[in-house]
Amino acid sequence: MSSVELATAAAQAALSDTGVDMAAVARVIDTVAGIRQFEISGRTPAPLGKSNNYPRSVAQRIGADPARAIVEPIGGQGPQHLVTEFAGAVAAGSCAVVMLFGSENTSSLRFFEGRAEQPDHSETVEGSLEDRGYGYDGIFDEYTSRTDCSAPQCNTDCWRTLDGPGWASTSRTTGSAWGELFAPFTKVAAKNPFSSSPVERTVDELTTVTEANRMICDPYPRLLLARDQVNQGAAVLLMSVAAARRLGVPQEKWVYLRGHADLVEQKLLGRVDVSTSPASIMAVREALSVAGTGLDDVATFDLYSCFPIPVFTVCDGMGLATDDARGLTLTGGLPFFGGPGNNYSMHGIAETVSEMRERPGQFGLVGANGGIMSKYSVGVYSTEPAEWVPDNSVALCDEVKRLPEVPVTIKADGPATIETYSVRYDWPIRTGIIMGRLDDNSRFLATSEDENLVALLSDGEPLGASIVVRATEAGNRGTWPRNCTGAVVSARSRP
Repeated sequence: MSSVELATAAAQAALSDTGVDMAAVARVIDTVAGIRQFEISGRTPAPLGKSNNYPRSVAQRIGADPARAIVEPIGGQGPQHLVTEFAGAVAAGSCAVVMLFGSENTSSLRFFEGRAEQPDHSETVEGSLEDRGYGYDGIFDEYTSRTDCSAPQCNTDCWRTLDGPGWASTSRTTGSAWGELFAPFTKVAAKNPFSSSPVERTVDELTTVTEANRMICDPYPRLLLARDQVNQGAAVLLMSVAAARRLGVPQEKWVYLRGHADLVEQKLLGRVDVSTSPASIMAVREALSVAGTGLDDVATFDLYSCFPIPVFTVCDGMGLATDDARGLTLTGGLPFFGGPGNNYSMHGIAETVSEMRERPGQFGLVGANGGIMSKYSVGVYSTEPAEWVPDNSVALCDEVKRLPEVPVTIKADGPATIETYSVRYDWPIRTGIIMGRLDDNSRFLATSEDENLVALLSDGEPLGASIVVRATEAGNRGTWPRNCTGAVVSARSRP
């Protein structure tokens, strides 16, 4: 199936879920918005072709002819951001029936890669399109790109880099805490019929490095990472109470967005502590405040879980135990349910809606992350109605902008220390990615293929180690100081 066909199947499921005539609902959809899938998130051609207008291709297939068609920028916050935006628009009366959807067919794309016979997914449809752009700003820039931290496969390195300080200074030193966090996720995924990996796993299975659970990037092996090779789609239908009544949608189907917030974090290199995200915590607190409830009153959670760190960040910041009996996922999480690109949280929202119907009057919280803990959107859902309350996200974003920042040096030269790091094990040459400090305390990014330095990063205790960094035409390169005779200063436990 093409990404359009996957999204169409999800949109049809959403229409069917209303319990009324699907065609009648489709005819009154005035707005459609699609989450930008990976194949249209960059400037390289889509491997099997693409639609020139993704949202209208889906709309056409479900029998809708909306006045507006929108493609959202990149970022896993997108699904919740769209729900918040258009729930507010519905409340304001500027639209009445909105279909949101997203899809990823990465598994099919990889299956057909290099094969002589391939399906053609290209198509052309007429109609307007509001393309909101790629949305790289605030997530990637030229500097991080030159240091190989911005391509889709490398973006994750920065996440793993972020875990460096926590790894050294907390009880998470052996990685067992990551397995203890994610083992319950696998139990949820094992029972979810839409999971891409419905297998229950133990802590040891998740954290022990084996041929099947190879190291991808330090400090995480494969089973602790988002699973992007999936074929998954999800859709959400929003409408006003008046439209729901007019269409005859049964009231037991209705679920309201009661709390919401959308915040943007400082750029990665400017953050004083790269292992935390104040913006995500502020977003959770604001959404709960708008909903008029507190963390103790939330019945269900679905926290974005591409890697352990975004889950730990919210739990640590909110005082939420990682083994809370309520659980932290409804889908099974990105490594086990699946990580369908920017659209994962649309699945989390769909599961939350279903749960809220089974728990009238209770609250379900969805936390959606985008980029390198760059953007965070939160939704709080309930069957209990209330007047629409605007959130205070704009003022809170301004507050984040006023936080202290670390100076950054683009072209770094001289003696330096390692602040945190990652290692790429899946490149032809094992490569270290270093975030470090120069003598003037400014921060820089560098890569290294230096045998001794990479050995230290892979098997030693590199945090705080002295290195030399040099600026080259291809970016900053870190090396082991010549006056040092050995790289591995002490062995550390592997996850």
